[in-house]
Amino acid sequence: MIGVFDSGLGGLTVLRALVERFPSASFTYLGDHKNVPYGNRSSAEIVDLTRAATDALFTRGARLVLLGCNTATAVAARQLQQAWLPGTPWRAKGFNVLGIVAPTVEAATQTPWSVTTPQYPQKNLTDTIAVFGTTRTVMAGVYPEEIRKRTPKVTVVQQICSELAGAIEAEASENELDRLVAEGIAGVMAQTSGMPPHRAILGCTHFPLVEHLFRRHLPPATRILSQPEIVADSLEDYLHRHPRYVDGNTGTLELLTTAVDAAVISKRARVFWPDVPAFQSA
Repeated sequence: MIGVFDSGLGGLTVLRALVERFPSASFTYLGDHKNVPYGNRSSAEIVDLTRAATDALFTRGARLVLLGCNTATAVAARQLQQAWLPGTPWRAKGFNVLGIVAPTVEAATQTPWSVTTPQYPQKNLTDTIAVFGTTRTVMAGVYPEEIRKRTPKVTVVQQICSELAGAIEAEASENELDRLVAEGIAGVMAQTSGMPPHRAILGCTHFPLVEHLFRRHLPPATRILSQPEIVADSLEDYLHRHPRYVDGNTGTLELLTTAVDAAVISKRARVFWPDVPAFQSA
């Protein structure tokens, strides 16, 4: 079984793509709705909460956990992978933790994550890459850091879209969502002297729901990188190389929440996946 963790509901956009791509794989989604949002928490708190959720998913039978949250990945993934997991019994069993930043950076730079020094021809790229994200993801700086390791001549422009995720979850009107997307793109254009980016990373798992609005306001030549399909492509490659993580899977799907009222979470989840199965209390 593969575990998918998110602090809230946005990770359902990724989970849905994974379920569609791997119908015979078993998934368990854990949303930490009791402690959401993570954006106003310290880095230490985010690491602790993400570690606890990952441990809970391993305990429930997951052999691979995907952090389907940009903030959790940006703040906690490296610490979990390098400092926590190697000292646990889970590592001896071959369990692993993946994030969603790595496949997104791979897609943006056309460079494997394992390559951390500039290589030809990517090292000569002079494109502009825009990153649209929440405040905490942008402030973490992980996207510019990892992109520049691989493509040092690329210009990375980050834009905080602080209200967009909340507006999506609150089912704001199309006009309001369009306004917020347009403001975010205008913010990027102000940083680039009006030059549109060559690629645009939608660095929040809520944002795929308004990808059509980003497409409306960005020129056709700008390639939009939306995480559900990117992560599904990356996981397909990973599972091809490590099939043990889905051996014996039967295509089950379980959704768990740390919230007190799972019925409320199930109702809110339909914004992200209209026919999503009901959540259960973790």
